[in-house]
Amino acid sequence: MSVTLDGQNLFDEQQLEIEQDSLNRDSIERAVAGLDGVLSIDMGGRARKIRQRGTLRAKSQTQMNDRINVISAYMDGNTHTLVSNEGKKFDNLRMDSFKVSKERTGGSGIVVDYEIVYTQLV
Repeated sequence: MSVTLDGQNLFDEQQLEIEQDSLNRDSIERAVAGLDGVLSIDMGGRARKIRQRGTLRAKSQTQMNDRINVISAYMDGNTHTLVSNEGKKFDNLRMDSFKVSKERTGGSGIVVDYEIVYTQLV
């Protein structure tokens, strides 16, 4: 199985890792007259960050630019679905950033490292 974003196979499988933060909860705390301490109101679950790191490979700089542009187009403010190569599904993801670094030649083309940060909305 391969890693897909909205059903599209955009990523190379080598050195790919997906890291998820824990879910967060929010609360409001208020001081109340006549109460020793504070009143805490649970506001429920909140968003969490999911990070995806890996490498992208292409045969030419033009092909690499095309791959980067296709992935960057997902930073549109809409929610997306990421499925890992183990079959784990992450719904309601908003792509917040896509960073490319360490461009180098490798094998028969170009290799770049990347990191994508998603926010999983609750």
